[in-house]
Amino acid sequence: MRLPRPVPAVSSGGEERERGMQELRLGIDVASVEQHRAALADESGRLLWSNRRFRTISGQLEALWAAVRAAGDGPVTVVMEPTRNAWVPLAAWLRARGATVRMVPPEQSADLRRYYNKHAKTDRLDCELLARLPLLHPEGLVATPGLGPAEGLRRAVAHRAGLVARRTAGLQRLEALLELLGPGWSTAVGIGVLGKAALAVLERYADPHALRRLGRGRLTRLLIRASRGMWREENADELLAAAAETLRLWPEGAIDFAELAEDIAVEARLVGQLGEEIDVLEDRIATLYADADPVGILTSVPGVGPTLAPTILGRLGDANRFRDLAAVRNYTGLVPKVEQSGLNDKRPGLTKAGDRLLRQSLFLAADHARKIDPTLAARYQRLRAAGKHHNSALCTLAAVLVTRIAACWRTDQPYQLHDLDGQPITEAQGRTISATLSPVMGTDRRSKESHSAPSTGPSSTKAKSDRKSA
Repeated sequence: MRLPRPVPAVSSGGEERERGMQELRLGIDVASVEQHRAALADESGRLLWSNRRFRTISGQLEALWAAVRAAGDGPVTVVMEPTRNAWVPLAAWLRARGATVRMVPPEQSADLRRYYNKHAKTDRLDCELLARLPLLHPEGLVATPGLGPAEGLRRAVAHRAGLVARRTAGLQRLEALLELLGPGWSTAVGIGVLGKAALAVLERYADPHALRRLGRGRLTRLLIRASRGMWREENADELLAAAAETLRLWPEGAIDFAELAEDIAVEARLVGQLGEEIDVLEDRIATLYADADPVGILTSVPGVGPTLAPTILGRLGDANRFRDLAAVRNYTGLVPKVEQSGLNDKRPGLTKAGDRLLRQSLFLAADHARKIDPTLAARYQRLRAAGKHHNSALCTLAAVLVTRIAACWRTDQPYQLHDLDGQPITEAQGRTISATLSPVMGTDRRSKESHSAPSTGPSSTKAKSDRKSA
């Protein structure tokens, strides 16, 4: 006799709703040119589908989202790597649909990929790894409430830093070319602070023969117009004296001054154009910063002025996005690496992860802040007394400073200076107290040198074997 077929159990509506409300993890392997690859996993890491290909096109994104929603109604966490700027519009679109976007540092995903893929690397395995990453390595995910490179202030401060670096390189090339004419030229034009008058002369009259033919009167009028009256007869005399010295220095026909003047003119034009672009960009940055920080929390921090404040805020972003202040320090890369094994506990330098421009700005701010904030000044002296290098001590202060900046931002309170007893003080009082703290060792050029650099002073009398054992 045939047995009756078992009736499949019907799950209750509550169980179906519970399965539907499970969190979904969408891993996307973002590509700059080729199609993106996506994989979807549930909370347990079980893949629901994989290797779905799409581009950042609204119609294909709608189809992707429909496939995600067909798998469940629960919250969606999207995990991706910051591939160039291709991730920005993708993250913005998904965030607008209610998804939580998490970024994973490429170096961390690469390490996990080597373990997970074992012997192969494919785009399909990459997207599957990203979908399972919240289960494998949840602490490696970084929240992205903003738009990254799509944010105006973040992009503008990076652009300014790039232009300043290019202008500095141009000034160095210009100085090297002027050395061929003799030392008097660099002094006459003020190579470190080249103004419009100096650039006008170098662009048109870097040939000493042409400059002497121009004459004192016309050269003076040119300088007055270009500098708006700041440069006059004495500057013209200095330039003419430098040209005369060049002609005495070089034998007749030994160098083609006309060709050299052409090269100098090119660099002078580039330096001038970059300077104008930097001025325009700084006006734009000032407007963006005023909108982002209307209260002026960043500018209330000692050592952080109108240039460093937009840079720090633009590159750090909203400090509320970090889970705690330790995460803020980790983001800057100003924390030491830790290598522990058994009884060994090594800290071989800073991690230097995160944004390089942010670290540079915090380092500069810390150097200024220690001269204003007595608590930072006292900490700097303790570090120096313990044998820390000047740069190492400033890195420690920079980590402390960014922690205080984030705390002020999260509480919406300006920075308050305190003396060593914890009493509120003014900036003038802070400078006085910081200056009176007796320095343990100077901060001249030699004291700032790296310990690994060759010494400029007398060598140690201690034997090499003794130095190793010390």
